[in-house]
Amino acid sequence: MPSPAFEDAPYAAPPDETDVNLRAYFDSISESKLERLDPNWGDEGLRSWDGNFRIDGSLMMVCCDRDVGIDEYRRVLNEFLAFRRSAQQRCGTRGEVSREG
Repeated sequence: MPSPAFEDAPYAAPPDETDVNLRAYFDSISESKLERLDPNWGDEGLRSWDGNFRIDGSLMMVCCDRDVGIDEYRRVLNEFLAFRRSAQQRCGTRGEVSREG
């Protein structure tokens, strides 16, 4: 049974297209990549780990209304990680978010 999708979890405020796409982006990150994440990294370390930031510092995503900078990226990543921990506790498992990425 797949883990609940972060993209479908309730939002604190009505989401725009970028909010939804950013959550879907995090849902698509593989388990092995998430295991390499160090929450203590600075902005450059986080950008390097992700590998999908443009030279101007924004995340490279298609079909978005606005750019996603590192501050929003980090905030939503932390929300995603908290969502995963909560889902894993409810399921009593490690979860199944393993997709390539």
